[in-house]
Amino acid sequence: MAKLSSVVGITACALGVASAAAALGVRSLLDKVAQNPDPVPRERLMSRPAAEELSLTRPDGTVLQVRYADSGKPVVFAHGYTGAWWNWNLVWDKLIENGYRVIAFDQRGHGDSTIGADGIGSGQMAEDYAAIFTHFDLRDAILVGHSMGGFVAIRAVLDQPEVRDRLRGLVLFSTWAGRVYHGAPQTRIQVPLAEAGIMQRIARTDAGGRLLAITMCGSTPSPAVVDVSRTGLNDHMNRHGPLVPILRAFNAEDRYPRLGEIRVPTVVMVGDADRTTPRSHAHRMADGIPGARLVVVPEAGHLLNVEGAGPDTLVEVIASLS
Repeated sequence: MAKLSSVVGITACALGVASAAAALGVRSLLDKVAQNPDPVPRERLMSRPAAEELSLTRPDGTVLQVRYADSGKPVVFAHGYTGAWWNWNLVWDKLIENGYRVIAFDQRGHGDSTIGADGIGSGQMAEDYAAIFTHFDLRDAILVGHSMGGFVAIRAVLDQPEVRDRLRGLVLFSTWAGRVYHGAPQTRIQVPLAEAGIMQRIARTDAGGRLLAITMCGSTPSPAVVDVSRTGLNDHMNRHGPLVPILRAFNAEDRYPRLGEIRVPTVVMVGDADRTTPRSHAHRMADGIPGARLVVVPEAGHLLNVEGAGPDTLVEVIASLS
């Protein structure tokens, strides 16, 4: 019995030392990232572009909040999981200056949009995309989907004629076509944690929230990007929760076998330091979609819309499809 107590004591001590070492490692990482430069200040990352607003009510009672600005060649933006329409603020004004009509919306269960009786899933969300295209009577539009927004965009292009037949181009931006865990060990860990509610608890702590945000960034995380991402994650979880059905769809569904059906000019964009949806997914999409072009942004991570050369490269890609 004494021997067993000794073993338990030694084990507990070892675990305590390991935990302390891990905590010191995290703190060291957070301190290091805090010294990185901020190419874009926090205030700019948090800004809301000038836009008209409308509420679009879907048959199941979902209310989509939509923002749009100017006239010209239409570009429709679909944000990622836990995001909102203003995540495109670094490219919004640039596109307007270049003669584009910009349209963005909060996905159901995100931002100021609600979830109706049909719940949340890729099918319902793809129908929301079709409703946006129909409401604005779009023609020759460019659809840009980031992360979850791209995952749903692929389904919309494949299954919704109101989207497919109104497109001039498609930008699949830091995204995937299903089976998201493949080649993505970080995502294989984080998504189940979100489903179980554990990620939300981690994110509510200062260190945990910043660490989660850092894992989404590229090789030199901007402290401002980390802070804004942490704040956005917490705001979303407090308002809407984890939205488990769409989280499960990320890996349960697989549209890679159908990519050959996409006939619209397509550009696949990915950061070369993206650990959430790694380059292997981007290569599979670019190889699977006839004529698709792959654009890799150096040193950028999953938050390609706010990191490094991502925003400027996106503007260039949109121009190439116009």
